[in-house]
Amino acid sequence: MLHFGRDEFEARRDRLILEMGEQKLDAMMLFAQDSMYWLTGYDSFGFCFFQCLVVKADGEMRLLTRSADLRQARHTSILDAITVWRDRGSADPVIELRDMLDEMGLLGARIGVEWATHGLTAANGQQVGERLGSFATLKDASTLIPMLRAVKSPAEIDMVREAARLADDAFDAARPLIRPGADEAEILAAMQGEILRQGGDYPANPFIVGSGRDALLCRYKSGRRKLDEADQLTLEWAGVKAQYHAALMRTVIVGRPSDRHLELHAAAREALEAVEATMQPGHTFGDVFDAHAAVMEAHELARHRLSACGYSLGARYAPSWMDTPMFHSGNAAVIEPGMTLFAHMIIMDSDSETAMTLGRTYLTTTAEPEPLSRLPLDLIVL
Repeated sequence: MLHFGRDEFEARRDRLILEMGEQKLDAMMLFAQDSMYWLTGYDSFGFCFFQCLVVKADGEMRLLTRSADLRQARHTSILDAITVWRDRGSADPVIELRDMLDEMGLLGARIGVEWATHGLTAANGQQVGERLGSFATLKDASTLIPMLRAVKSPAEIDMVREAARLADDAFDAARPLIRPGADEAEILAAMQGEILRQGGDYPANPFIVGSGRDALLCRYKSGRRKLDEADQLTLEWAGVKAQYHAALMRTVIVGRPSDRHLELHAAAREALEAVEATMQPGHTFGDVFDAHAAVMEAHELARHRLSACGYSLGARYAPSWMDTPMFHSGNAAVIEPGMTLFAHMIIMDSDSETAMTLGRTYLTTTAEPEPLSRLPLDLIVL
């Protein structure tokens, strides 16, 4: 099943070939599943094993993968040329990759490599460097496709809008369950279930759900608890459509909010508004972070904030939906129209064990960014 027309994939290929020409690359070896999906539609978690999509400067593409993913590639992608390496005691997929590159006339070529990806383990990467270093000139091109993917096409934006709608609906499904005595498991099941019920996908990383002291955590962990009469519940989740993500983050108060909750929410909202004012063409991702940090510092919250306040979102695979570029200090990547960016204000006061988060996904435009969620920014008290 293809989620986009062939003309969309051709346009993406043309953008890649143009950038390859700028960087004087004869070919690319793609190991990131996100890159393969973006370029061809190939949809699989088979990247936990060795596989590689080779793209030549003339547009020729060949996939090297395992037998388990042969039909996966045929059913989900535009790929015609698929080479299978067989699992066996003497299997050496890197040598088979070298043979495939030789068949494609790439001996002595200048080849860009996606080194920085979960689709290439350190062990496999070492083998690629050792076995292919004398075959061709290998150049790090890890950021080439991620930066192309950061600016979305109209068809991709439609997918992100649908993902954002699913994220809103997921919260609407869970909200009636958030009350004293409620089980975190039921809340989590309602959110993920609503997205799947409407034809959405699993997220690239688990939803975050944590209450009480665990509301201060920014990662998923195993184990559930029931909400107290007075409690705080931090949720970070994403609607997902055709692997495209739109994330949201909220800390919900059960019972009466403390003065510290109110203080931290006011700061988080002010910081998010400062981020929105900066998230415009002409500014950098570093500028956006600095706007967030300035508000936090004005509220004397520097030691309670994080060192990043968001990132690009798109079609991503495990282990994380976080994409590049990221909002952190000194990031010179420039905001462009057509990006889908998640900004999160996270304040974790461990001294008082008070949590506060506020985040949503935006579409950048030629001026102010467009929030893709219909949820208000008010503190949610249930």
